[in-house]
Amino acid sequence: MSEYHNPVMLKECMDGLAIKADGIYVDITFGGGGHSKEILKHLSEKGKLYAFDQDDEARLNAEAIDNRSFTFIQTNFRNLKKFLRLHGVKKVDGILGDLGVSSHQINTAERGFSTRFDGPLDMRMNQKQGVSAAEILNTYDERELHRILGQYGEVRNAKTLAAALCSERHLAPFETIEQLLGVLRKFAPRRKENRYFAQVFQGIRIEVNEEMKALEEMLEQSAEVLNEKGRLVIMSYHSLEDRPVKNFINKGKFHGELEKDLYGNVSKPLQTITRKPVTASDDEINENNRARSAKLRIAEKI
Repeated sequence: MSEYHNPVMLKECMDGLAIKADGIYVDITFGGGGHSKEILKHLSEKGKLYAFDQDDEARLNAEAIDNRSFTFIQTNFRNLKKFLRLHGVKKVDGILGDLGVSSHQINTAERGFSTRFDGPLDMRMNQKQGVSAAEILNTYDERELHRILGQYGEVRNAKTLAAALCSERHLAPFETIEQLLGVLRKFAPRRKENRYFAQVFQGIRIEVNEEMKALEEMLEQSAEVLNEKGRLVIMSYHSLEDRPVKNFINKGKFHGELEKDLYGNVSKPLQTITRKPVTASDDEINENNRARSAKLRIAEKI
């Protein structure tokens, strides 16, 4: 577990969950287990924690936890409601999610998440299923590549880059990170190369793992499985993730205006506990750079 990042805003997450010793809680992004282990410290023998993660290495980390209150479920958090039901759980008292990619995944060259290493263009959180980054780069048409680079990567010259990628793959199919970087270097703004590479990789990774769709599905299910006054605590690291979390908490949906019934009552399942997102302290940011961009939103089931 030491290879995984230190859990960001650990105390703030625990405070946000308002843990009851005999409650039922879910960590939808187990990773290295940092947040889960802290939740377990607050639970009695009657309490329960269900941890979700689709990654094989997360499963290995979970096997190191010997606690009768703990259950690991190896699946994507978009399957939250279904797999809780399979374990006989219909309602929970709190859900915690840390949406960041783990440091361990980024630092493992063969996973293909980082521009710092050469390796296969994979980027799958679950390497047993789904399409890889290489498959997307080699099969998506120019219009689709333009969409994911612009929408998910927020790349300014997304259309030009998409055309270049399509031309390049006719010479040789994309297989490695270095092949992709060879194209990106021609289009990256001077002195902003690393940021540009990161934006492109973010866009492809989000598409590979259907991250935005999975996030929306999970948020909708969270409102269904939370008990009254149950807490939803979600930490995001960029605006693409934070926006749907904010909208769902504030409006009960991801797009459009707040809805009201015939009597003027607001129709939404959650109410915000923190009007503004919680951010890390200066001390934590100095110790853990990953905390710099983290935004923590806390809501309660109405």
